[in-house]
Amino acid sequence: MDNCKPCGGAIPLCMVGEFDLPQDIIDRRVRKMKMISPSNVSVDIGRTLKPDEYIGMLRREVLDSYLRERAEKSGATLVNGLFLRMDKPAGPGERYRVHYNKYDGRVVGEPATLEVDAVIGADGANSRVAKSIGAGNYEFAIAFQERMRIPAEKMEYYEERAEMYVGLDVSPDFYAWVFPKSDHVAVGTGTVTHKGDIKLLQEATRNRAGDKIDGAVTFRVEAHPIPEHPRPRRAVSLCLTAQGGGPGGAGGDAAGYVTKCSGEGIYFAAKSGRMCAEEIVRGSENGTRTITEADLRRYLAKFDKLYWPTYKVLDVLQKVFYRSNPAKEAFVEMCADEYVQKMTFDSYLYKRVVPGTPLEDLKLAVKTIGCLVRANALRNEMKKIGIYS
Repeated sequence: MDNCKPCGGAIPLCMVGEFDLPQDIIDRRVRKMKMISPSNVSVDIGRTLKPDEYIGMLRREVLDSYLRERAEKSGATLVNGLFLRMDKPAGPGERYRVHYNKYDGRVVGEPATLEVDAVIGADGANSRVAKSIGAGNYEFAIAFQERMRIPAEKMEYYEERAEMYVGLDVSPDFYAWVFPKSDHVAVGTGTVTHKGDIKLLQEATRNRAGDKIDGAVTFRVEAHPIPEHPRPRRAVSLCLTAQGGGPGGAGGDAAGYVTKCSGEGIYFAAKSGRMCAEEIVRGSENGTRTITEADLRRYLAKFDKLYWPTYKVLDVLQKVFYRSNPAKEAFVEMCADEYVQKMTFDSYLYKRVVPGTPLEDLKLAVKTIGCLVRANALRNEMKKIGIYS
């Protein structure tokens, strides 16, 4: 708990109310998004937002600390430690034994153990719990981010604005960003296919941001993996018999709950954790019975039913529009469409796939094809004079 989770820090509006988050932990309320294409064509997004709608920008060290303190006040026992391994139940009536290093203010951890009925891993993309329960591996992206302070007059530009850059120079298969925080900005990028070039991609991101971040002083550099898909086995029974111990499971990044295209994970981590906890309480009958893998699978079924469409739609969008510079040019051009903006923000802010109208969807399909055709034609012409890839 002494570590600061590296994260872009964007949350949807629905999370504020759903998780009863206080307004003072939200650093910025973004109402203006600027999408910048590979050729530096920019499109302003946010015209369809209502006056009370926004994307929340926060720092994970602030959000996580608040949630931990609230959980403790509600009866949770907090342990500042590093998970090492766990022993499976030896037989009926036995429990898991978790081995960890306990810190609580110490520089060097002190070995300790804890016996529990069930283990839910929420320990990030490199989850040791997921490894212990055999949850399987996944492909991942690497995200690199610098948090930097910029002059006050330049910070005014980012008062309620965030920027997203696309292009092979900043990421061959994702996007780069400038997200505003309390008194600074977070500038970063990510990639699956070119992890070894991440610092070069970050340098290109800073170059693309240009004079808007001139005079920046970097005070923190962060890098972390981003799951590209859920783990193969998110709930696993480790007990030797039906009565011996409970199940092991994973949530959040540990389970692989990060969306394609946008790379969003905070809301889905919080939501999966809550849904998993609710199913444990329900399945244990308020602590009177040992839960089983079947109980956790009910949580997975509910989560997938709610959010599988969102993950699928964003997966398709990434495959279509992040594959080349022409496709990214088409993506930015499409973002100028008011119908696209409305559908995007309604889906993002309230975490539901919003059904469109047949006529507008048909118009959008025709426009999408037109954007892709024009972008490819531009690439072919620019290739002839050797200035486009």
